[in-house]
Amino acid sequence: MRLVDLLRGALEALRANKLRSSLTALGVIIGVGAVVAMLGMTTGFEAYVNEQFSGLGSNTFQIQKWPAMRLGGPHGMQKYWQRKDISLQQAAAVRDRTSLARFVGAELWNFGGVARSAWADTAPRVVAAGGTTEFATNNGYEVAEGRNLSELDVLHARESIVLGADVAATLFPRGGAVGQPMTIAGRRFQVVGVFASKGSFFGMGSRDDFVLIPITVFVRIWGVNRSVNVTVQALTTAMFDSCKEQALQVMRQVRNIRPGKEDDFDVFSNESVISTISEITDAIAYAAICIALISLLVGGIGIMNIMLVSVTERTREIGVRRALGAKRRHILWQFTAEAVLLSAFGGLLGLGLGYGVAFLARELFGLPAAAPAWAVIVALATSTAAGLVFGVYPAWRAAHLDPIESLRYE
Repeated sequence: MRLVDLLRGALEALRANKLRSSLTALGVIIGVGAVVAMLGMTTGFEAYVNEQFSGLGSNTFQIQKWPAMRLGGPHGMQKYWQRKDISLQQAAAVRDRTSLARFVGAELWNFGGVARSAWADTAPRVVAAGGTTEFATNNGYEVAEGRNLSELDVLHARESIVLGADVAATLFPRGGAVGQPMTIAGRRFQVVGVFASKGSFFGMGSRDDFVLIPITVFVRIWGVNRSVNVTVQALTTAMFDSCKEQALQVMRQVRNIRPGKEDDFDVFSNESVISTISEITDAIAYAAICIALISLLVGGIGIMNIMLVSVTERTREIGVRRALGAKRRHILWQFTAEAVLLSAFGGLLGLGLGYGVAFLARELFGLPAAAPAWAVIVALATSTAAGLVFGVYPAWRAAHLDPIESLRYE
């Protein structure tokens, strides 16, 4: 029996019971759709997180009081509230004693201020950052106009300020912010630079709605009753881990943490956050695969059941074909082909369903959702294999029907 004839006969048998075939394939459709959709969305989410958490510069990590991802609710955050703030003196110790670092900076933050110029006022949500000259490099910001803060600005507590792109656009709508005066917290500053735009953070807030002033000026305005963030950039990528270990040892020493005791500070880097997110998305992907396997199992059982019904309904047909010279293997291949085509049909529909869900996620939430090629191949191969596995027994049963008894069947 030629393959073309085999497939044509299988398609005709399925077409004769369109509704039944479609309902039978539903389990396979759901299983494949779940795999493709979930893997597409988790892959897109990982790519999105990777982009969003590129806030720190390359080879850079940050030492801070608070964890980067605050999970666990108020009870889970209690131990972090009990930690002592990181002081400017401790930040200076890390800077002086970390020999494998290219840049070590210190940052303080104040949230919810109003910035003013002769042309406009901002909304009361501007974040004021007090930083050292390393702020821009260690946080991945580039200066689009003017210059960055200088060592002299910090050393002499000059009232110089670098504006985020959103603040500059609001205060100086016609451009030309560099060299202009503006005020924040009632203090007058001269704009020395404007940072290039970095966009929003997970669509929840802009990373350009802030201003940078020398940390020495920040302390005069808001004091030091808050924890310092210490940013460290390693000399090279190869030295990143060694540099981090060296900086953490310095921090443990200056904070008097005994050997064997847990750190009372956290370390944040792009890699650490992305690794955490990757673990979460991997767990989601595994759950999706389990759901898909259950759906495929249900779908496979449905295929077996409907093929057994089909064998019973077509007993007389099988007898006629055997009487006309069809061999057992012809009957076996015929019914196996029907089961495989049915599951493959469900796999293709499930693939379309999965891509449709991924497309909606991309359009509605901006996720670059796209199922990896290996997931599509595995999903289709698994669905086809399900048809083969669960279709073999009905096909074998059909092939071993007695021709004489089959012709007598009513």
